Amino acid sequence: MTSFALLAAAAAGAGPAAPTRLDPVQLFLDADIVVQLVMAGLLLASLWTWTIIVAFWLRMGRLNRRSTSYEADFWQAEDFDAFARQKGNGDLPPGRIARAGVAEWRHSTKAGVRDREGTRQRLSAVMESQVAQEADELADRLNFLATVGAVAPFVGLFGTVWGIMNSFFQIGAQESSSLAVVAPGISEALFATAIGLFAAIPAVIAYNRFGHAVNRYESRLQRFAERLHASFSRQLEAG
Repeated sequence: MTSFALLAAAAAGAGPAAPTRLDPVQLFLDADIVVQLVMAGLLLASLWTWTIIVAFWLRMGRLNRRSTSYEADFWQAEDFDAFARQKGNGDLPPGRIARAGVAEWRHSTKAGVRDREGTRQRLSAVMESQVAQEADELADRLNFLATVGAVAPFVGLFGTVWGIMNSFFQIGAQESSSLAVVAPGISEALFATAIGLFAAIPAVIAYNRFGHAVNRYESRLQRFAERLHASFSRQLEAG
């Protein structure tokens, strides 16, 4: 037999070449149906997480720019009541706080001021309540990030445990403890944990950063409300 024939026979006996790198798509396709469902759920959670991250980042940037412009115009106005009626942006948190404060001011002073301290307390309570409501609405969608950050690693771990259990079942079914039997199943199982971490890590980082951004914006609204309250207090003293 010639050397070429020997090489051809050796190549034929060697079978298909072993993969030289991980193929995530193939790992997903070869996984057990339960592990596939876990992976698909985690990928959807990751996609939704990134959608929230991008949307919230754009929203906070837009809110800060528009709030700065609104506050500059508001403090230049000579009559807050007229400004709130004519130019008060109802879609901006500072605008809604101003409208709530002005509405309470009108209601408390329409028949004259009898109790200045009571009027101050009502104005403060109304605007503080509006500030808290605005902060709650901003932070509402961040709960999903917190949930993904806390739960996704455990969901991935469930997929891993299930995949490893399936690998041990294959050992028993094939009556072989060869690494070649269990390695593919273990790789697929561990891939579920990797996807869980892939979904959780950005969610945790974004939740912490955006939580800080919401707190800063709430402090800004609180300062706006306090400044408006001080202006109403001066009008009470002048009256």
